[in-house]
Amino acid sequence: MLICKDIGIYMATLAEIPEFAELHCISNYSFLRGASHPEELVKQAHQLGYKAIAITDECTYAGLVKAHVAAKECGIKLIVGAEFVLSLPDNNTFKQTRIVLLATDRGTYGQLSALITKLRRRANKGEYHAQLEDFRWGLQGCLALWVPPLPPPGAGIDELIQLAAQLNEVFSEMWLALELFRDGHDLDKMAHALTVSMRLSLPIVASNNVHTHSPHRQPLQDLLTAVRLRTTVADLGLAAFSNAERTLRPVAELMELYPLEMLQESMHIAERCHFSMDELRYEYPEDLVPPHLSPSEYLRQLTMAGAQERWPAGVPADTLAVINKELKLIAELQYEHFFLTVQDVVQFARSQNILCQGRGSAANSAVCYCLHITEVDPARMHLLFERFVSRERNEPPDIDVDFEHERREEVIQYIYKRYSRERAALAATLITYRPRSAIRDVGKALGLSPDVVDLLAKSMAWWDKRDEIPERLRKAGLDPNSLVAEQFLYFVNEIIGFPRHLSQHVGGFVISKGSLAQLVPVENAAMEDRTIIQWDKDDLEALGLLKVDVLALGMLTAIRKTLDSINAYRQTNLCVQNIPAEDPATYHMLQ
Repeated sequence: MLICKDIGIYMATLAEIPEFAELHCISNYSFLRGASHPEELVKQAHQLGYKAIAITDECTYAGLVKAHVAAKECGIKLIVGAEFVLSLPDNNTFKQTRIVLLATDRGTYGQLSALITKLRRRANKGEYHAQLEDFRWGLQGCLALWVPPLPPPGAGIDELIQLAAQLNEVFSEMWLALELFRDGHDLDKMAHALTVSMRLSLPIVASNNVHTHSPHRQPLQDLLTAVRLRTTVADLGLAAFSNAERTLRPVAELMELYPLEMLQESMHIAERCHFSMDELRYEYPEDLVPPHLSPSEYLRQLTMAGAQERWPAGVPADTLAVINKELKLIAELQYEHFFLTVQDVVQFARSQNILCQGRGSAANSAVCYCLHITEVDPARMHLLFERFVSRERNEPPDIDVDFEHERREEVIQYIYKRYSRERAALAATLITYRPRSAIRDVGKALGLSPDVVDLLAKSMAWWDKRDEIPERLRKAGLDPNSLVAEQFLYFVNEIIGFPRHLSQHVGGFVISKGSLAQLVPVENAAMEDRTIIQWDKDDLEALGLLKVDVLALGMLTAIRKTLDSINAYRQTNLCVQNIPAEDPATYHMLQ
């Protein structure tokens, strides 16, 4: 009887647990703030029974693709958003405030992406500056969550209401995000939120400013905070969170903190967010194709013209069959613009006498040979086009083109000039913690002696394994079994693989038909006159988006200088194109 009664109570409790969506979530792509990978957050939210989760990293989309892939695997709804810290005028009681914006559809996704681009492009690499006026136009349809700050000493509820009214004037659809952490401020937060809500008729939603997928990651989050603030964990003071409550918590536990209607409001918001990253489509520049031709017709025209140059006496029948087979598959998969883009870049380089050479799997393409992208003659050797483009693999083609390293910058600037900064940017490369950088940052954050940290870091190479670190500690004079050493080893192992910052890809360009910022945010690179998108090559591949690789090769510079020297000495006009495929005299000399 007692067992039946307990089961009945348990089932009733399950029935009362509301559906919930976490709408304010920071991953480790808010660099040195979040302490969990996007994938970890998504999977944990699914395990806890959340119906949706919003990844809202600070002024960035950098972690969204990884979250999207994880969300598709486990079947949870992913909401796209971003968090911003707004600087307020000096005469305001509050110097800054935090706002979270959520995309509801493809249009608002693009608006939010363009906003991130604007804020990032006018600041130094890795930074942004946001003011309230930046949000006044161009965000129709975005949903806003405002996190009300606690009034500073001497200020009251009136100042908070005044700030809320200013924000509500800009963000017409705004919710008060009530975030309770059992830190002694929950009653004040609740009272302030209810007062502002009643005075301005603003709805309240429960959210949790999530920084970790599990409370066990809180020590690492503290350490990351110390690294970001360039101090030690011991000296963090009020800059550290007071507990581990900024994590994904079971809905039953949230019911102890929030009224039921505030939890249910999260689902009302989630149901309005219909956008999926599967909707993203890459649109190629149309100005490469003459208006009277289709992309397939123009690619065929260029290919056949190149074939006549390659085989002046006539294209061999079997080679022509291969060319037609490739063109048919390229048209079927709609990759024409990609080939035309690469051909355009290569044509520019050749017009400027810049040596370039396609390589990799693209060398299996007769079309690439006819377009002068590669130099592997399909009439002389058997090519396997399926290694390059395959209907079954459903993977975008990858054409790596090397250019003289001393003149590649001319090619890069041509791309910027040809397509404009609005339509072209380099892909990002994600810089992650490896043993040496992990040792340096963890050691400093734990307050270890600079000499010990420097000795340990210099003794580690990037290829060293994690289990070799204890032996390095012993050689540096530290007992691997001491408490400090155990903490050090724990944090080093935890932080390895975490994203540190974005850098620029060695030469992978993304070029779009319209504004690239409507597809993915663009920000400044450390190098002058370079801009990068916030996704790396793996993200691009996951979404099926193509990049054009403009790479540098020192050997091509050496070859060009060698040809120049030969021509100057022998008064000849030797170039790469007229070097014979076979030269017995050269083979004899090498032997």
